[in-house]
Amino acid sequence: MGDYFEAMRTGDLKDGEMREVDLSGHELLLARSGGSFYAGSNRCPHMGAKLSQGKLEGTVVTCPRHGSQFDLADGRVIRWTEWRGIVASMGKLIKSPRALTVYPVKVEGDRVLVEV
Repeated sequence: MGDYFEAMRTGDLKDGEMREVDLSGHELLLARSGGSFYAGSNRCPHMGAKLSQGKLEGTVVTCPRHGSQFDLADGRVIRWTEWRGIVASMGKLIKSPRALTVYPVKVEGDRVLVEV
């Protein structure tokens, strides 16, 4: 178990927003959805694009590079790439699907804390 560090204040993100945060040497993506806060690695496990530059729908973040999708609630892969058919099959052989690393988040007062 790591330590909790203050990542931001609750008012720093509106519902449906996300942003990149550097926290104790970790490049994180922080998101707010449905009033809850989520934290995950900001780098896509597929090809390393910054997920904070992608799209957020609910708790699902879509990578801006190849359309990979991950659920910030638990890190699971929703879609590995937007590629179809043989191209998708070849891509999975080269780099198999991997979950997004997610981090525990808690709110104390107006402080959003992330465990890293």
